[in-house]
Amino acid sequence: MIKKAEGFYEYFVRKDGSKTKATHYCAGCGHGILHKLIAEAVAEMGIQDDTVFVSPVGCGAFCYYYFDCGNVAAPHGRASAVATGLSRALPGKVVIAYQGDGDLGAIGFNNAFQAANRGEKFACFFVNNAIYGMTGGQMAPTTLPDQKTATSPAGRDVAKDGYPLKVCEVLNQLEAPVFIERVSVADTKRILKAKKAIRKALEIQKEGRGYALVEILSPCPTNMKMTAVDAAQFTIDAMEKIYPLGNFRDHSEDPPLQPRQIAVKDLQELVEAGSPSDVNAQGFAEKEFKFCGFGGQGILSLGLVLAHAGNDTGKNVSWFPSYGPEQRGGTASCSVVLSGREIGSPTVDRPDVLVAMNQPSLEKFAPTVKTGGVVIYDAQIPVEFDLPRDVTMYAFPAAEIATSHGVPKAANTALLGALLSLDLIGLPEEAVMSALKESFAAKPKLIPKNLEIVEAAKAWVRSNL
Repeated sequence: MIKKAEGFYEYFVRKDGSKTKATHYCAGCGHGILHKLIAEAVAEMGIQDDTVFVSPVGCGAFCYYYFDCGNVAAPHGRASAVATGLSRALPGKVVIAYQGDGDLGAIGFNNAFQAANRGEKFACFFVNNAIYGMTGGQMAPTTLPDQKTATSPAGRDVAKDGYPLKVCEVLNQLEAPVFIERVSVADTKRILKAKKAIRKALEIQKEGRGYALVEILSPCPTNMKMTAVDAAQFTIDAMEKIYPLGNFRDHSEDPPLQPRQIAVKDLQELVEAGSPSDVNAQGFAEKEFKFCGFGGQGILSLGLVLAHAGNDTGKNVSWFPSYGPEQRGGTASCSVVLSGREIGSPTVDRPDVLVAMNQPSLEKFAPTVKTGGVVIYDAQIPVEFDLPRDVTMYAFPAAEIATSHGVPKAANTALLGALLSLDLIGLPEEAVMSALKESFAAKPKLIPKNLEIVEAAKAWVRSNL
């Protein structure tokens, strides 16, 4: 009788309460062997209470039925992402991402690749059986050339379907991974080598050294439509030709990567010292702005000028941009909050001041302005909707003023001048103008013309409003 590994639960309690002493895997499946190797290593190394297992979507989805340690279920393809979060939130713990060739090689490949590239501190056990096992034997990223599957009945055609994805070879190009090895569980000799690789990957995690990947070639008799013995032989004869076994890298003796340390102040120290911005901003009433228009009209830049001016005068400030899939030409907006206290959220749903540079934005956001608020919009925008009540509306010829001074793209600067002249910002004018000049630091030749447009806008407001 084969003794159950100490790292497993005493009973495998499932939702339906059946077969409490058997796994859910098919006869001859490599998952069961791999489970036993991991459970033995975790128990023998004494790390059960410090280990967190991340289960994937796939045949290994029910790891939490078996492993007597911490368990977290991940969405499809996101085991590496979840493992990243766990390893960062729980430093010092041993985190394991258990993934199949669909979960890691297809939908989750970028998650796994980027985690390896960052050198995240977890062990990834990647099960490669060259097929989608859970969903009925479809072609996987790792399916061999000419291998027949449910979705490649004539065999994988590399000219049409591409070549098998060699995960170890791909990740071995990266600098950060500490350990990469490909093993097999197709026979006893190979299982013993797999056991060493698995233990090595876990030791690296126990010591906090970085990312470790162990790829395990595994038979899948059911979907390969073979006996357990034939499936194991196929793994040896066919899969190892495409996926040669061996160690690709072992940097476990190198010093681990260490992030730069950032000075952190104690919360009580900050409270006792007080915030300079709070002191400087005493008595300043919070004001919320929304700037909107087409991408490329300088909407985001206009908001940044106010944000920088607020910051320079000791106010609490937030600047929150929003734009569609096309940053240029699509709808764009930004929210700016200036406050004398801490800002709870950068979003502005009910602005005090709305600045609109196109018709769609005006129609969308004008109804959201607070009672008693102000809307200033370019006069060339046709107003084809009922104006909101209890809101002051200003039609201002921003584009006309900018064009008459030879800079059609500076309509946003003209609007800034109007805001200043109407005293809608609430900041010292010199601070706003200083921030405007700073915004053109890379193009100083544009500063005089933009200052001229600001003055022209102010003059128009004095004469017409």
